[in-house]
This record gives sequence, structure tokens and C-alpha cells, in this order.
Amino acid sequence: MFNSKALLASTLAAVLVSFAAAAPAKPSPEVPVTIEVCSGSLNPPNGCVTVPVVSDSCINLTGGLSFLNKEISWAVVPGGFICTFFQDFGCIATGTGNAATNSEVVLQQGNWDMFSVPGLSGTTNFNDLTSSISCSPI
Repeated sequence: MFNSKALLASTLAAVLVSFAAAAPAKPSPEVPVTIEVCSGSLNPPNGCVTVPVVSDSCINLTGGLSFLNKEISWAVVPGGFICTFFQDFGCIATGTGNAATNSEVVLQQGNWDMFSVPGLSGTTNFNDLTSSISCSPI
């Protein structure tokens, strides 16, 4: 004989399976944005550290990052971001840090040799001058 309860149960199970298969996957957590900074060379990597970026927050090179204070020679800025490297803690621009360079440099996506970066008054040497960093999406 025909069992209507069995038919109903199998139909319901098939419908649930099809909905589960059609449901969109949960989005994975966003991959955090990072910059890479090196106290030595970028290639081959020497003294390089990946630093997580929180948009519009100041990263002071203190505590666990104090070994990078006034030691950054290379920086890798990810696409879609712009990062400002400051001579002073607190992401404060004071104008001219010394006679040869500005107190900050602003870098967009790319690999940057801090010996030669765009400054406020042309190409500048910002090697071993960074004490804080702030990055923002473009």
C-alpha cells in the first residue's frame, strides 16, 4: 500500500536539502590589512615584520615594535591604502624634522625604499626616521 507519511517525509527532506544547497555560504571573516616594514632589506627579507593596520589609527613603534623605532628602511603598502610615516610618536607632523627631510612622508601602494620616497618638498631620505605610522583606505 501507499504510505503517505513516508512520501511526505521524503519530500520534505528533499526540499530541505535543496534549500541548504542553494543557501549562500556565510562570508568568511575579512582578512586583516597589513603593511610590511623592514629594518634591513626587502629582497632578500631582512628584519621584516608584518604589522596589522587598523584604519585611521596611529601605530607607535613602541612596546613589541620598539626595535623598529627609527630603524625602518623598507615599507610595503597594500593596494587601496595610503600610509603616513611620521618621525614623531603619536602620528604628529611637526613640519621639518631636521634640515634634510620632512617630519612625515605619505606613501601609496607599492614597495618603498625609505632612502628615496616622495616628500612634501620632493624626493626625500626617510630611512631610519619613522616612529609612528597611520594608514587609511583610499
